[in-house]
Parts: sequence; structure tokens; C-alpha cells
Amino acid sequence: MEINGKIVQVMAEQSGNGRNGVWKKKDYILETDGNYPKKVALTVWGDKIDQFNLQEGDQVTAGIEIESREYNGRWYTDVKAWKVDKQGGATPSPQPQNAAAMPDVTSFSSDEGDVLPF
Repeated sequence: MEINGKIVQVMAEQSGNGRNGVWKKKDYILETDGNYPKKVALTVWGDKIDQFNLQEGDQVTAGIEIESREYNGRWYTDVKAWKVDKQGGATPSPQPQNAAAMPDVTSFSSDEGDVLPF
């Protein structure tokens, strides 16, 4: 499953010792796009924290896994991010030297109304 949005808050890293050894995790608050944005707490575990290097303001598409578990009669849900693609991370391509000579393909006129060019 994937979710799109903007990282609006970065929480402090947490770590500890478990039965499988040392663990670390970091939570990020993602705000979804759209007319009715929602906030979702994403958890990133282990080495992926450094690999993803998420910062406030990053626009991302995250591959997530949602899992719920019961503890003492209460249910808890985790949203774990296993893949993150940052949007707009690429640098814009330079304009060609003869950009003035190139036609503007985004504007055209047609006497037939709203006809698509393709």
C-alpha cells in the first residue's frame, strides 16, 4: 500500500534492547494531500532511518505496511514505512541555449473549442 503527502513533523529517535538485540525507530508525521488532509504517524525502523533521511517539508510517496495487535484488551496500530520516494528531489533540467526558438507546447489556439491536441 502507498500513501502520498508531506512530512510535517519529525519525532525524536527511540532505541532500546529487545530479545533480538538493539533496535531503533523514528516516527514521522505525514499530512496527506487533497481537500480533506489527514495526519498519519509513520514509523521507520533500523538502518532505513539514515537511508531515507526524511526532513520536515519533504513531499513523499511511502510504501507502508499497516498492522494492528492486541495488548491487555486494547488494540494498537502501527504504520511502518518500508520504502520512501521523495517527490521533487531531482534538480530541474537546464534550459537549452536556444530556448527562445523552441515553440511553447503548452499553449495553442483552436477554433474548435476544448479539443485535446492528441
